[in-house]
Amino acid sequence: MKNERENSIEFIPVEAEDLPEFRMLLQESFAIAVIESFGHKSEGPIPPDEVIQESFNANDAETYHILCNGKKVGGVVLRINNETHHNKMDWFFLSPEHSGSGIGFATWKAIEAKYPTTQVWELVTPYFEKRNIHFYVNKCGFRIVEFFNTYHSDSHGHQRGGEKDEQMPHRKEFFRFEKVMNAE
Repeated sequence: MKNERENSIEFIPVEAEDLPEFRMLLQESFAIAVIESFGHKSEGPIPPDEVIQESFNANDAETYHILCNGKKVGGVVLRINNETHHNKMDWFFLSPEHSGSGIGFATWKAIEAKYPTTQVWELVTPYFEKRNIHFYVNKCGFRIVEFFNTYHSDSHGHQRGGEKDEQMPHRKEFFRFEKVMNAE
């Protein structure tokens, strides 16, 4: 596998007709982590269709296929606020065969380069996703700034799909991450 210095990352906008396949690939990627952590997944897709669709439909959403060296390897849904420059990453996934190849980090660096006026990046990830936590904190420089759980609920809508399946812990506990870019 190539290291991150050799990975050429491109972002190709996802067209409306691509959304069903994009959603399916995102769900397949996320389901793997749930199965690895819990041995099974809940009924229905993870994350739920309506939660992903809400991200796609947001006014400030930018949805891209991720290409590495010309090959489609994953996708990302970003929420770009051109007024506050406080941007969010709603979804980021790579096809499982690209895990650990440096493509994720190269993609993150390409996202930062694509949005140089960003002051703060924000994202939310489930508490059990140790690989994600390691990646965002230790590789990308994010900080965990909040933990949503039964004692501290999410009143701002960061926690997506939390009420869909109360039996699954991955639906109730999330970390919110921030990365301050340009403190002015």
